Amino acid sequence: MALQYHVLPVTSFSQNCSIVWCDKTQQGIVVDPGGDVAAIRRQIEQLSVEVVSVVLTHGHLDHVGGATDLAKKLSIDIIGPHKDDNFWLQGLPGQSQMFNFPLTEAFEPQQWLNEGDTVTFGDETLQVIHTPGHTPGHVVLFSESAKLAFVGDVLFNGSIGRTDFPKGDFNTLIDSIKSKLWPLGNEVKFVPGHGPESTFGHERRSNPFVADEMPLY
Repeated sequence: MALQYHVLPVTSFSQNCSIVWCDKTQQGIVVDPGGDVAAIRRQIEQLSVEVVSVVLTHGHLDHVGGATDLAKKLSIDIIGPHKDDNFWLQGLPGQSQMFNFPLTEAFEPQQWLNEGDTVTFGDETLQVIHTPGHTPGHVVLFSESAKLAFVGDVLFNGSIGRTDFPKGDFNTLIDSIKSKLWPLGNEVKFVPGHGPESTFGHERRSNPFVADEMPLY
């Protein structure tokens, strides 16, 4: 038994939408369906996953733009992010205009997520870690068993999330990464909101924003 996942880039921002499931039960979740709902649904069908919820890491349009449509079509709930990102979700119509996306109406999830909460599907459990900085209500989803994290726009391969958006804060983001992600272990692999996967250990050695270990030669 093992956690499985498939990453599908969506929208013009190539946002990494992740379909995550328990290979014993085939129950799963969709993390950050930013758009292209038809493509997401086709992938779900090809993988034969029974999706039980949509889970959002934060409130930016390219991560949540397809959430309500997908949730309605599958008759499932939207979970997350932390309630401090509600202002982003209420501002979705304005975000849509700004980035020339299809109109996305404001919404609230059926459940907000807090530090220490869990997201379950099948026999799998993801831990919820509140990681403000990129946005105040950003959360990371971590599988202890798989040593795998879905980190949204907190951390990237070789970079970190932007902090110049409303209520973003550089120092808070750096603290979230170093105090909440690094203790999970260098071997943890992570799926970022954009771009290729990496490990925490690799970023600790080479990421110019958050490196704190000397390279190993």
